[in-house]
Amino acid sequence: MAINCVHIEADAYLVCLTHALSTEREEVMGLLIGEVDEKRISHISAVIILRRSDKQADRVEISPEQLSDASTKAENLAYELKRPMRVLGWYHSHPHITVWPSHVDVRTQAMYQMMDEGFIGLIFSVFCEDKVTRQNRIQVTCFQSVSNGGDYTRVQVPFHIVSSQWLGPACLTSLANLPQILRMEEEEAYKRTIEHKDVDLLTKLHNASVYTKSLCHIMDVMNGPLLQALENRLESNKQRIEFLEKEKKELKKQLESS
Repeated sequence: MAINCVHIEADAYLVCLTHALSTEREEVMGLLIGEVDEKRISHISAVIILRRSDKQADRVEISPEQLSDASTKAENLAYELKRPMRVLGWYHSHPHITVWPSHVDVRTQAMYQMMDEGFIGLIFSVFCEDKVTRQNRIQVTCFQSVSNGGDYTRVQVPFHIVSSQWLGPACLTSLANLPQILRMEEEEAYKRTIEHKDVDLLTKLHNASVYTKSLCHIMDVMNGPLLQALENRLESNKQRIEFLEKEKKELKKQLESS
């Protein structure tokens, strides 16, 4: 079942984009959660951020264990929200390069579609400077793979961002957990460097400095802006509540007078 169109809620899109902008050195990835309707339209409403065991600048992979764990989380989310939810696709970032999927991306997508032909892929091209305006440009593409004489080619899927008035609990949890996931990735990478007993003192000091710098970067790039964004959203919610309370009182007065 090929997908005709993809609708992603704004808060889920925010999670994907925030994750993509968390690092410009390596690619990041995650899974898209939602449901498919009878018109073969994918409705994405939640995101599961995956922790990378091996950080690479030009490649990401999702292990079978991560897919299985994500499926379990989607089932739990479906139970909590009382609506159908499952893994619909994956997303990853392309820092400093074009948004179009590589041959590896297309083949990886084809592999996922062998398990679920409705599986879709999103790519976020970030940290790319526009040659005319000299400003950073963000591009997003949605695609699937089709067989073409023994090889695979990409097919673009129409992609729409659906407005949402609030940050859903699932997306809020994903955003809140993002700094911790990034910290765990850095911690695992650092632990691998200290496992080697034949490393000299200077290299150990260098590795420790890199680890400390990475943690400071996460705090600077992620924690501060994330807290500010959540505080802004909280203030917006308070104003919305005040407005609704006033509207409720006015409607109550109208009903009593009538």
